[in-house]
Amino acid sequence: HKIQGWTPDFIPKVLNTDVTDDVILVSDEDSIATARELAQKEGIFCGISAGATMKAALICAEKAPENSSFCVILPDTGERYLSSPLFEGISEESDDDWLSQLT
Repeated sequence: HKIQGWTPDFIPKVLNTDVTDDVILVSDEDSIATARELAQKEGIFCGISAGATMKAALICAEKAPENSSFCVILPDTGERYLSSPLFEGISEESDDDWLSQLT
C-alpha cells in the first residue's frame, strides 16, 4: 500500500476490537483520489492516510441512517508528502486550470 508510515499488518495494542463496528478497506487509488478531492474542493491539504480516512467515512455515511452525525479526524498535512504518489505528476509549473482536472 502507499500509506507511508504504516504496514498492512500493524494493529496497535491499544485497539479494542470489541468496540469496533466495522472495518472498511480503502484502496490506494481511492485514498489518493479522496485526498486530492479534499484539497481541490474543500481546501484541506492532507496526506494519503487522511484521504483513506475520509473515504471510509463517506462509505460509512452511505450506510448510516438519515441525519446521522460523524466526527472524522484528519490529523496530518500534505506538506510532508510532496514527493509521494499523492503528488505524482504535479509540477511547480502546474496552474489552477490543470489542478482542477485532477479529480
